[in-house]
Amino acid sequence: MFTGIITEVGKVKEVEESNNGKTFEIEAPKTVKNKEIGSSIAINGVCTTVTELKENSFKCHAIPETLELTNLGSLRPESEVNLESPLTLNQALDGHLVQGHVDGVGKVTEFQKSEKTILRIQFPQKLAPYLSHKGSITINGVSLTISKLYTNELEVSLIPHTIKETNFRNLQIGDLVNLEIDLIARYLKNLLDNKEKETKYEFLQERGFL
Repeated sequence: MFTGIITEVGKVKEVEESNNGKTFEIEAPKTVKNKEIGSSIAINGVCTTVTELKENSFKCHAIPETLELTNLGSLRPESEVNLESPLTLNQALDGHLVQGHVDGVGKVTEFQKSEKTILRIQFPQKLAPYLSHKGSITINGVSLTISKLYTNELEVSLIPHTIKETNFRNLQIGDLVNLEIDLIARYLKNLLDNKEKETKYEFLQERGFL
């Protein structure tokens, strides 16, 4: 489990391709501290497992399905990636609960850089039922709040610190970004889809949501 608070921007050193996916070596001197083989690290919001450790870098493997369903497939040497270590019991929950399971890939359609930067993302229509104005969304592993919501696009506002400390500083219109919906929204949607006789209002009221 993660929080969507990026702790380091790593750099891809090497990409090894094989029939069963790709192996990435990521330069990340801060992130590799206190890690071991088998540790989890989120890369652009994708939960990966450390397969090899070096002094200032680590390796992980992504299977073809992961490469197809996320933007990890487009990573090249020198690409910058957002990194986060898993949440620990003594750590503050500064973002929101993030699983590291990407739900879809969005496309950057607008990126207005100013004192209050606006980032607009076109999202897959299948994610629409889980999105709401002022709701949480994870973009490339970063916990953000939806400031505006349209039929198939959403907007988030970025402060200068967020841009500086993530790979958003390199974003261009047309770039693909990983999206993960809010965990609570996922479970609420599942509860409502599985109810039978009650109205949605009654269902939520009886369970203390309203």
